[in-house]
Amino acid sequence: MACEVDLSHESGVTCALEDDEVIGICNRVLDEEGIKRPCMVSVSIVEDLTMRELNAEWRDKDAPTDVLSLECERPDDPDLAEDEPCELGDIVLAPEYIKGQADSFGTTWADETRLLLVHGMLHLLGYDHLEDEEACRMEAREDDIVKMLKTDAQINAVEFTRHRREGLS
Repeated sequence: MACEVDLSHESGVTCALEDDEVIGICNRVLDEEGIKRPCMVSVSIVEDLTMRELNAEWRDKDAPTDVLSLECERPDDPDLAEDEPCELGDIVLAPEYIKGQADSFGTTWADETRLLLVHGMLHLLGYDHLEDEEACRMEAREDDIVKMLKTDAQINAVEFTRHRREGLS
């Protein structure tokens, strides 16, 4: 089932990925998760200042971050009619922040963006990484999907996730 992606770029902000790749990744995550219901997701590409404001508003953290996921509905919500599309929610990406993070992790800007888009989509589908067990489950799915993207596009994508390793350097 195709995902309708509302993709927006803040003025002057460039993403490492072309729009069609962003849309393709959103669809691939839904396919790999077995989602059959039509879904809608909003993906916004913003500057660090905007991301900082959103992070402060939604997470009470006055700093920019790489990705935010704001969940709306779940595809398995019993309150949705059988043929009703699901509004998954919003994913916000901060490309400049992601670029700096990629440099520090020794990955490419595009690879880091792919990983974080998969990460955001999985959050919208209910995955989390607050507890070690949840983090292991989420990281395994990210790894699997990013490896599939790598094979699909013959790209040198990131092959691991870092939720439990963040802040250890």
